[in-house]
Amino acid sequence: MAFFIASMAGYLIYLQRRLVIYEKQQNKATSPLPLQAYERLLLLTDRIALPNLINRNVANAITATELQMMYTKIIREEFDFNVTQQMYISPASWKAVKNLKEKNLQIINQIGQQLPSEATGLDLQKAIMQFLVSNPSAALHELVSEALSYEAKQLL
Repeated sequence: MAFFIASMAGYLIYLQRRLVIYEKQQNKATSPLPLQAYERLLLLTDRIALPNLINRNVANAITATELQMMYTKIIREEFDFNVTQQMYISPASWKAVKNLKEKNLQIINQIGQQLPSEATGLDLQKAIMQFLVSNPSAALHELVSEALSYEAKQLL
């Protein structure tokens, strides 16, 4: 009987040690919320990237002004939908996402204002794409995506 009690005591000590190790591992485990925030913001970055915005929205039968308003609305709605994710990421990354949104709105509005009043949506799309081709540094979405991806990988 003494042997049984001694082996049970040893087993209890073993279980307690395993529990301590398990709790330490759980504390080190990454919360899924920050990772989900980075995932959502990467998706936002992709969705408001000007080339992707142009590819997703056909502009055959609308004016440049209507398309300009539509792009502005899409970018703002996408951003507003994800604004709460800022609490899970670094301030620098959030600032990068905000700058991307503002820069894209600025590009759309400046190019839209330069077009003649009778310009079509296709004219606006072409002008935006020509601007991006001639100014590769204006396509911030790739830099923002890389920064978000880098930070997310640091959590893993």
